[in-house]
Amino acid sequence: MGFIGWIVLGLIAGAIAKAIKPGKQGGGWISTILLGIVGAVLGGWIGSALFKVGINEFWSLSTWLLAIGGALLVLIIWGLVTRKKA
Repeated sequence: MGFIGWIVLGLIAGAIAKAIKPGKQGGGWISTILLGIVGAVLGGWIGSALFKVGINEFWSLSTWLLAIGGALLVLIIWGLVTRKKA
């Protein structure tokens, strides 16, 4: 996939991850794109390392599941890191 493909996949995966895990995560659409792209890369890396499945094609179901799963993982970690302690 090309650079634009990663951005589109990251944007959509980040938006889906925020819809799955709503809450008070900080950031707007720019952080959604960045977290989604990081999550897509992380999901692709984990998928290729553990399951021998990578992110190769844009319209592949495994690509989307790995990207959304990675974005969810990054979103959860981001929420834990940026959580304010009372």
